[in-house]
Amino acid sequence: MTLQIFPQLEIPETLAAGPGPGNTDARVLQAFASAGVADHMQGDVLRGMIECKHMLREIWGTENTHTFAVAGTGWSGLDAMFSAVMPGDKVVAFSNGTFSGIDALTLRIKAATPAELAADSLNPQAASVTVIEVPHGQSVTGEIVEAALAEHKPKWAFMAHWETGSGRINDIQGFSDACERHGVMGLVDAVSSLGVEDFSIDDYPGVAGWASCPQKGLCCLPLTYAPVSFRDDYIASLRASGAYTYVHNPIFEARHWGIIDGADVEKGTYHRTHSGYAVAAFHESLRLTLQEGRANRAESYRMHEAALREAVAAMGCEVTSDMTSLVVLNLPGDLAGREMELVQNCRAEGFGIWPTLSAPVQIRIGILNQLRPSAIWEIVRRFADAMRALGADVDQAAVDAILDKHYATAVAAQ
Repeated sequence: MTLQIFPQLEIPETLAAGPGPGNTDARVLQAFASAGVADHMQGDVLRGMIECKHMLREIWGTENTHTFAVAGTGWSGLDAMFSAVMPGDKVVAFSNGTFSGIDALTLRIKAATPAELAADSLNPQAASVTVIEVPHGQSVTGEIVEAALAEHKPKWAFMAHWETGSGRINDIQGFSDACERHGVMGLVDAVSSLGVEDFSIDDYPGVAGWASCPQKGLCCLPLTYAPVSFRDDYIASLRASGAYTYVHNPIFEARHWGIIDGADVEKGTYHRTHSGYAVAAFHESLRLTLQEGRANRAESYRMHEAALREAVAAMGCEVTSDMTSLVVLNLPGDLAGREMELVQNCRAEGFGIWPTLSAPVQIRIGILNQLRPSAIWEIVRRFADAMRALGADVDQAAVDAILDKHYATAVAAQ
């Protein structure tokens, strides 16, 4: 066998303009790269973890002590949150896109009995789980949640706050209220909303567990830390039932962050070999989020999304999303069916937009960590060029006038 030594891997810079991850903030990258070589028990690393959990509580808007982060991506945080769901537990899950659909599959796996898992290990049909399918492009409403919980009376209910598969915001207030009325513990995927929308989780007492990610609204590196937060009744349920995991058991994970029996302690007691570099990057992303302020960042997203939305509409596209970090659109009628071709052309030019990952095929353009007029102008220019390359007649002067109007208004308001 001939040994092959590949050349050193070089990855060119791209404009990440999809649903996430976004382009990591340069200051976060600097914090990652400039961290000294240290073992995971070095004093500054441990101090950074303590400061991280306190900053997370500010960003989540919570008094919950069980607020910390799970090493990995958003999937790691979600898996930890779902670990409290045991075989046979009654669950209602609401799915209105790709990612809430994957979450619903995870819940079917967690709640499946051994016999149900053996019958179809990759797609178990757990009798105790009801999945409410809401059509792509529509939001989960409080009325939908209320009707399902009233009928099925589950122990757990699940919903994604922001569904990036279709770009829809779901009714978190209605979800929380319905969970409270019916004595249900709500679980929420906040992967795409944390760090983008200005909200406090303590305002939603029907939600017992929250999970997010580092690489979207917080603009940190993937594979650092996924924020989670758990209410006391969630922890009590988990303590009573246990969980079929060691790595993603939230009680053990909390001990890693110096949280024992609901209280902060001086030192963690659960061993996980973490990375000082990851702690440094995560710490900086949280610090920058608080420095900017949740309300200011949320308003910036609203302003820039409005400019992008109107600009692509002027190119003949139909926007079907209502998120402020992502525009999901249909191409003009004469380009329908060429969505994948357009996306591939853009990605070949270092312009990272995305298609939807389930039917119907749409185009997703994101603005994570692109909160500058120059960045929105660049995204719009590149998208307009890609449209023209497929034969679209884009009136660039009209598009430019829209952006001029938006940013002139924003400057005047300041």
